[in-house]
Amino acid sequence: MSKLSPESPSAAVERALAMLEAVAQESDGLSNAEISRLLSIPKSSASYLLRTLEMRGYLTRDPESGKYRVGLKILSLSRGALSGRDVRGIALPIMRHLTQQTGLTCHLAVLDGSDAVYIEKVEPEGFIRMDTWVGRRMRVHATSVGKAIVAGLPQEHLERIVRKSGMEKRTPKTITTLPRLLKELEKVRAQGYAVDDEENNLGARCVAAPVFDDHGSVEASLGLSGTTQQVSPQTMPRILEALKSSARHISMGMGYRVSHHRQGA
Repeated sequence: MSKLSPESPSAAVERALAMLEAVAQESDGLSNAEISRLLSIPKSSASYLLRTLEMRGYLTRDPESGKYRVGLKILSLSRGALSGRDVRGIALPIMRHLTQQTGLTCHLAVLDGSDAVYIEKVEPEGFIRMDTWVGRRMRVHATSVGKAIVAGLPQEHLERIVRKSGMEKRTPKTITTLPRLLKELEKVRAQGYAVDDEENNLGARCVAAPVFDDHGSVEASLGLSGTTQQVSPQTMPRILEALKSSARHISMGMGYRVSHHRQGA
């Protein structure tokens, strides 16, 4: 077994983390060969790191297929990352009710660095499923949850985010210039909600509203996702009313008072 060269510990860490991220995105798991090919890592190096991650419980290996999946040890890390987020506990029952009301998938997201990250998700019963998960990172310029969060940021902060993450053209409808994004965020602030109209995924339409803390700062955003048929011009008014009411209730649970800061209602 060939070990990674001692002069590249940072490369080993980056490779191990890239492996975890790659495996986490594949529900059927990935084999050593697939991981090696996907990440352009030599098989011997991949094998060494995979065995280490398996030994520590971060990956598990199916003895029949030989494929690796994320291990339960990961849950201990996520629990630590999310434990300080009081907003999750306050939001979850409200999110469940909102999903029952609308029949749409509900997400709670926060800003982490330059991305919006889902920290909670509630799915409706039925056949339509959104390809999303807790921990998924989303670009702020192309998503309703992202736009709802960054609409309250100072322009300099927003410009730093855009410089760092870029403005990838996800679909033909994606906003890809800063002036257009600034104009869109002005609209978000005025109306109290953001819309992703097939900007991140064709065929999907999402809406989101900001969640405020006791200081009147945006703590998170509450989003509803569905198909363009589910979130249509006909259903939009009812969906937005339910969404903004739910976001307001979560905000109040966080100590926010509507009278101190208008939430676009």
